[in-house]
Amino acid sequence: VPATVTANTRLSHDYNVLALAAPEVAAAAVPGQFLMVKAAAGHDPLLRRPFSVFEILRDADGRATGLSILVKRIGPSTSLLYDARVGDTVACLGPLGQPFTLVDAPAEGWMVAGGVGLAPFWTLAGALVARGVQATLFYGARRGAELFYLDFFRALGVTLVLTTEDGSLGEPGRVIAPLERALAARPAGADVTLYACGPDGMLHATAATAAKYGRRCEVSVERIMGCGMGGCYSCVVPMKNESGGFHHVRSCIAGP
Repeated sequence: VPATVTANTRLSHDYNVLALAAPEVAAAAVPGQFLMVKAAAGHDPLLRRPFSVFEILRDADGRATGLSILVKRIGPSTSLLYDARVGDTVACLGPLGQPFTLVDAPAEGWMVAGGVGLAPFWTLAGALVARGVQATLFYGARRGAELFYLDFFRALGVTLVLTTEDGSLGEPGRVIAPLERALAARPAGADVTLYACGPDGMLHATAATAAKYGRRCEVSVERIMGCGMGGCYSCVVPMKNESGGFHHVRSCIAGP
C-alpha cells in the first residue's frame, strides 16, 4: 500500500522512528512480523528493504491507524527514511513472516535485543504483558545513548537488564553475559522462552546459551532480502538439524 508518513521522530544522529498511515497492514500485523518498505519512487534504490513492525498506532477507540518502523541510517534506503518528511509516501508491503510464539503464564518471556534489534519487541512486550506473562528485556548497545524507549518498557512492567560496550549505562560488556547468569540461576523446571533479535553473532550466542540450559529460543534475523515472500532465495540462513548437520531456510518465511 502507499503509506503516508505521519511522523518522523529522530532518536539520534543515526536512529529514527517513522510512523506510517497503513491501517490495513497494521490491523493484520502481529508480534514478530515485518514489512518490506520502498523509500522512494523510481528505480533508485531499486529494492524494498525489510523492517520489523515496531509499534501499532491506534486511535482513541483502539482501531489500528498505522504502524511505525525503527530505522538505523546505514545506506541509501535508510538515509531516505531518516530524512523522510510528514506527508511523504513510501510503498509498504506487509505484514510478512511468521509471528513469535506467545507463551502463557506462569511461563516467562525473555527478550534479547542488540541495537536496532529492539524493533520487534515493542509489540511483543505488550502482547506478553497482556497475557499476564512476566517479561524481561536484555538490551545491549555500543553506548548508553543508543538504548531507546526504556521508559516505555518500564511502564509496561518489563524487567530491564542493560549492557553497553563502553560501560556508559548498565553493565559493561555484551548482553550475553547477564543472560547466561540469569539462566544459570533459574531452577531447572522454570519455564522460560527466549526471543532474540540483533546481529548474527549475538543470535548465535543467544541460541547456544539457550540450548546449553535447555530453553526454547526464537530468533528474528537481520537479513537483507529481495522480495520478503520466499521467491528470490536471497535471505537464506543455515539451520542446524537434529543429526548435527545443516540445512538452509528462507528467513523471510521461516522466521523467527
